Amino acid sequence: MASEAKITTLFLDVGGVLLTNGWDRKARYLAVKKFKLDLEEINERHHLTFDTYEAGKLNLNEYLDRVVFYEKRNFTKEDFENFMFTQSNALPKMIDFINSLKKKFNLKVTAVSNEGRELTEYRIKQFKLNEIFDSFVASSFVHFRKPDVDIYKIALDISQVMPQQVAYLDDRLMFVQVARSLGIKGIHHKSLSSTREQLAKLGLTL
Repeated sequence: MASEAKITTLFLDVGGVLLTNGWDRKARYLAVKKFKLDLEEINERHHLTFDTYEAGKLNLNEYLDRVVFYEKRNFTKEDFENFMFTQSNALPKMIDFINSLKKKFNLKVTAVSNEGRELTEYRIKQFKLNEIFDSFVASSFVHFRKPDVDIYKIALDISQVMPQQVAYLDDRLMFVQVARSLGIKGIHHKSLSSTREQLAKLGLTL
C-alpha cells in the first residue's frame, strides 16, 4: 500500500527546525534598535519586497537598497549584512537528532526552504549544512516559494522519491498542509520531543 510506504527521505525546513530563522521579525527589530531605524517603515518596505528576494529575483544588495539604503545612512551596507548573518544560530539538539536518524536509516535529506541566496549560502557554510543535506531546494535557487506546490514537486524530482516515501518537517503549519496535499507525510515541528514522537509513528525511531 502506498500509505504504508517506507520512509526513505526527509524534507526539512531550515529556519525554525535546524537553525533559527535567518531574517525574521525578531531579527529586524534588533536591527532597527542597533542601527536606529524606523521600525514601521522598515517592516513595510520589507514586506513589499522580501518575497521577491526570497524567490531569487533580487540579490541581497538590491534588497537592502530598497529596504534600508533608500536614503543615506551613517553605517555601511557591510555593517548591516554582517549583522543580518550573525542572527543565525544552530539548534544543536535537532541537528544531532537528524544526523542520527540519517545514519541509522540511511536517509536522503533535502532542504526545502524559503530564503534568499546570500543567507542560504552563508548558513550552509557557517553551519556545515552540506554535511546534513544531500540537496538544497531553496526558494532563491529554484524561484518558487512555499506554499507554492511547485517547490515540493521540484524537491521530489531532485530526490527521486514518491511523496509517500517522504517525511517533511516544517514549523509553519500551512506549509505542512500543502505538502500533505501532495501525499507527503507532513509533520508540524513544534519541539524536538513532539517531532521525535511523530517520526517514531512512521518507523523512524532511535
